[in-house]
Amino acid sequence: MSATQELTLVRQATPDDLSAMLAFDTYASTNPGRRHFLEESVGKHQCLVALCSGAVIGYVVLTYHFFDYGFVALVVVAPAHRRQGVAFQLLAAAEAACKTAKLFISTNQSNLPSRRLILKAGFVPSGVIENLDEQDPELVYFKRIRG
Repeated sequence: MSATQELTLVRQATPDDLSAMLAFDTYASTNPGRRHFLEESVGKHQCLVALCSGAVIGYVVLTYHFFDYGFVALVVVAPAHRRQGVAFQLLAAAEAACKTAKLFISTNQSNLPSRRLILKAGFVPSGVIENLDEQDPELVYFKRIRG
């Protein structure tokens, strides 16, 4: 049975989920800024987690700091569960939870797997931000979810 078939729940993250999230998010486990962002996101109820057999295997952070619209700030899936539909389910959950008529997401131009996922989830290109990462523009995508 694949992780997607075993995925039992996408729910609001709680502080008890943070250690599991940090265990598979290697960047967050070594970067205090990312760790703090995750702690804040969980505290503000802006983070959803995916569970497989009761274990946290992925998360998505949905904020409203992007011109007051929904913005998917992060989607992270544990390495053993990648390419099995978990990130797609997390994006669908973020879309369902979004309180605005528009939802945005971005990724680096070099991140081809992320770009494919975003397009598969029904987002369309919306713009480019230069100079965030040298020689790797940030591509912004948009999806109208109501109205």
